[in-house]
Amino acid sequence: MDRIRITGGVPLEGDIPISGAKNAALPLMVASLLTDEPLRLSNLPHLVDISTLANLLTSLGVDIVMEGDADDGGHIGRVLTLTCGALSGTTAPYDLVRRMRASILVLGPLLARAGRARVSLPGGCAIGTRPVDLHLAGLTELGAELDLTDGYIEARAPRGLKGSVVRFPKVSVGATENVLMAATLAEGETVLENAAREPEIGDLANCLVAMGARIDGVGTDRLVVAGVPRLSGARYRVMPDRVETGTFAVAAAITGGDLTLRHADAGPVGAVTEVMERAGVEVTAETGGLRVRRDGAGIAAVDVTTQPYPGFPTDMQAQVMALMAFGDGAAVITETIFENRFMHVPELARMGADITVTGSAATVRGVPELKGAPVMATDLRASVSLVLAGLAATGDTLVSRVYHLDRGYERLVPKLVACGARIERIPARGEAGA
Repeated sequence: MDRIRITGGVPLEGDIPISGAKNAALPLMVASLLTDEPLRLSNLPHLVDISTLANLLTSLGVDIVMEGDADDGGHIGRVLTLTCGALSGTTAPYDLVRRMRASILVLGPLLARAGRARVSLPGGCAIGTRPVDLHLAGLTELGAELDLTDGYIEARAPRGLKGSVVRFPKVSVGATENVLMAATLAEGETVLENAAREPEIGDLANCLVAMGARIDGVGTDRLVVAGVPRLSGARYRVMPDRVETGTFAVAAAITGGDLTLRHADAGPVGAVTEVMERAGVEVTAETGGLRVRRDGAGIAAVDVTTQPYPGFPTDMQAQVMALMAFGDGAAVITETIFENRFMHVPELARMGADITVTGSAATVRGVPELKGAPVMATDLRASVSLVLAGLAATGDTLVSRVYHLDRGYERLVPKLVACGARIERIPARGEAGA
């Protein structure tokens, strides 16, 4: 397997283009199942998860044409046109679904359009159980009949889906997206209460509206959907990735650098920039992006608790923990979303970080320096936290199992190299390269 080698200690300086958001692109691609007309999506990142979902959608009858890269309103990314003229099947097999949890999102659209679906229980990063019960309960409220058989969700809606009130007992991004897409073609009105408010859901809702859906309350925790008989095609641009934005902001801060994050949107990363500013990092909104810099000053210890949006995102917890490892004092980082998302702690400790985990909280006592070491990635965000730590550590850090990074960060190594980082990807055959 490929590895990444980093020689730390170089302040990063320059511009980094922020890619389209993976967590927005995936449900937008799935929305193509809801119409027989072309859905053209631009600013898509080139990632393993995008390719995995494309393979799944193709197996269901979606014709996908890549139009290359395009400069669409200042955002540069891949352009895909997805057309599902007729479904060729309604089964999402284990071999495809096990690679990525977002595959479960095909369940609602298949039920809405075909009245049936057979979807394998999903896989994905090992950061907690993340059950799909909220997805199933919401679809049941819309009239779906569901069974779990041999690791598959067998779903039927022989009389079609019917609008209803769906109140989620806890906030769930995936369940909100799944039920929202199904509700667009359900008969009557559907009300989603305690819906997740993440910007990626707003992106999905706005795309669905462009396709002819009738949705009120976008951006709030109460979505009202008036079902329509059919949706049409549309052209839609994927929002910039707020997690990538936050990750490179930490890269600037942890190395004492100065980075301009082109195409970044300040609004969705407000909780992250607030923590950064409390830590002594300067974050400035500029035309077409954000500038993040830390000149000379130390890093103040800041307590962080992950929360559903607009709170601090769980997908930035590992990155900020790497930053707090250099903090002046002790910071307490509390994880409230996933029960198993501190797997990066032992690897950071190998580099000299002083971190104590007690239940859902990690106490990070800042140290003067981290030292490069061989470390192993365990999931997507843990992987990048180790890269960030390596950028600031003394000596060489060798990160293994970096295939996790390919799922969520587009051209990570080249982007960092362009800003002065001494980092290279070492292919499995042993030849170095970026």
